Amino acid sequence: MQDEHSLIARAQARDAEAFGRLYEAYFDRIYRYVALKIGSRSEAEDLTQQVFMNALESITSYKVREVPFSAWLYRIAHNQVVDCLRKRSRRPTLELDESLPLPSEEDIAAETELKLETRELIEALKKLTPSQQEVITLRFGAEMPITEVARLLGKTEGAVKAMQHSAVAALRRIMCEPI
Repeated sequence: MQDEHSLIARAQARDAEAFGRLYEAYFDRIYRYVALKIGSRSEAEDLTQQVFMNALESITSYKVREVPFSAWLYRIAHNQVVDCLRKRSRRPTLELDESLPLPSEEDIAAETELKLETRELIEALKKLTPSQQEVITLRFGAEMPITEVARLLGKTEGAVKAMQHSAVAALRRIMCEPI
């Protein structure tokens, strides 16, 4: 994408507006990727911000011809997730946000159901192989096309399609198991 290349070049020259446009273009995808891996909305927001802080600090080292910009960002995001999970395993935490207004009973029921479904999906994802987890989070969390996932993972499109198919089938089996 030519426009992206010019934005990257401008961002590397410390053009804040150019980096802001890259941030806006990729924030939602990176956030969804991180959120699926982490399972905590507030922690995912913090980590996503850190991804972009790290990207801003090291954008001058990014080389357009080596890997796509999105792959470079996802590598930063992956490293942030790994660091976070490593720290979390050493010290369990409890998320508490008392600043939000109290929702209605209907809102509570709907949000609770959504959280349970999300938690169930995250637990089911943990039962997949690491490569299946990565394909699912990139394809559906980050909404990446198969070609981009294949390039990012260094696999063929056919291999990514096969992993996605087997991962979705495994998720279906896991989530439909009787309790």
